[in-house]
Amino acid sequence: MKKKNTTGKSFRLIYKVTLLSMMSAIIATHTFGQNSMQGDEKMMKKEGSDLMYKAPESPEDISPLLTGETIPMITLKDVSGKDFELHQAVATKPTILVFYRGGWCPYCSKQLAALQELMPELEKMGYQLIAISTDSPEGLQASATEKLLGYTLLSDADLNASKQFGLAFKAPKAYWEMLPKTTGGMDQELLLPVPSVFILDKSGKIHYEYINPDFKQRLSTELLKAVTQTLYKEL
Repeated sequence: MKKKNTTGKSFRLIYKVTLLSMMSAIIATHTFGQNSMQGDEKMMKKEGSDLMYKAPESPEDISPLLTGETIPMITLKDVSGKDFELHQAVATKPTILVFYRGGWCPYCSKQLAALQELMPELEKMGYQLIAISTDSPEGLQASATEKLLGYTLLSDADLNASKQFGLAFKAPKAYWEMLPKTTGGMDQELLLPVPSVFILDKSGKIHYEYINPDFKQRLSTELLKAVTQTLYKEL
């Protein structure tokens, strides 16, 4: 993953909304800066063939992939515990990729339900919807059953994907007892991802992203619909 040049001493989120047509099709983009990090304070560094990730203590200090970059090749687990090659799935059609914390999070549950309501319209436009969380495959299955979710749920219980996307940070102490249980013991570093939404073309290139360190704030389905309608011709 590329190292990010950072500016400023605080995380900034610039959220711009533009009226694009008489139908009020809206596209939102944002940029942000991260705290400067030097030497061993870099979150990602290359040592031989191994990638070592140093998780920041605060969600405001993550260094995520940016619009225009291509997502890494990652293997996750599906609800059945089988390997799922993310890049192979993305290659089939434009993708809305969602990172959420887990089915135990009420804000995530609300987001998952809203995405389910929007899914038929997204599929009609030609998109597929994939959601990734720290839950174990068993936890994913419980969420899919309870919430009647019809889109793909993937387990990032060890947060390898969250690390490679630059979204992982050290979870607050209040979560330390819970995370080993909900991840099936895989989250040994006690990390969480910053909830995020990426819109990808079939090559895995990021055309839009919404990343907010405040886990209570999620991209609205109305805005997501408007953005996907606007972007699809580019994908």
